[in-house]
Amino acid sequence: MFDFSEKIVLVTGAAGNLGKAVVRLFLQSGAAVCAVDYRQNRLEGLFDLADMKGELNLFENIDVTELKSMRTLLEQVIQEVGEPGVLVNTVGGFTSGEMVHELSPDIFARMMALNVQSFLNLTHAFVPAMVEKNSGKVISVGSRASLKGGANAGAYAAAKSALLRLTESMAAELLSHHIQVNCVLPGTIDTPENREAMPNADFEKWVSPEQVAQAILFLSSSKSDAISGAAVPVYGGS
Repeated sequence: MFDFSEKIVLVTGAAGNLGKAVVRLFLQSGAAVCAVDYRQNRLEGLFDLADMKGELNLFENIDVTELKSMRTLLEQVIQEVGEPGVLVNTVGGFTSGEMVHELSPDIFARMMALNVQSFLNLTHAFVPAMVEKNSGKVISVGSRASLKGGANAGAYAAAKSALLRLTESMAAELLSHHIQVNCVLPGTIDTPENREAMPNADFEKWVSPEQVAQAILFLSSSKSDAISGAAVPVYGGS
């Protein structure tokens, strides 16, 4: 088990399937976790703190696709908790069904907002403090789809590909500041929503949220100090 005592970790999308797993793992590892979600009252009571070593701080009604909202969050987090040394952006969105030549501008914009702009806004607000300290970890959540486009999922693949390239570019830019920036690339994550959408799939070949969270925990730890700009495949049994 990694020890994140005296570490402040910020996790966006904390009420989602992956976000919950990430928050729980950091709490078990002793971190002070800033759990961020875009709706009110989704996080309250979501985590059993009885066996947790860390401290849970809730920040709700935060729209990560809006830069103004993230600047407000920055002020709240610093005032109430402190400056995070680890940023984990689990916010994202998926869509499929439209061919590229029929792609709706609204759908494309939404995919870019959820998968790319959320990452840009988070880092725009919080990375400058990391640069001043010459220390930090930034982890984005990409997708296996970022490596190759597929039929009827062009908007999603394009957004995740953009996220991957931005992650790699940021890693190169911040290397001299001792800030590591990495990305995990899950395959299909085993969630209730995915099981409902694909009832005939072989769930044993999917990756669990907890398995993805373990990879994120490693990339957030000092054990990964020599790793930056990586896209770590977390495909499960597929």
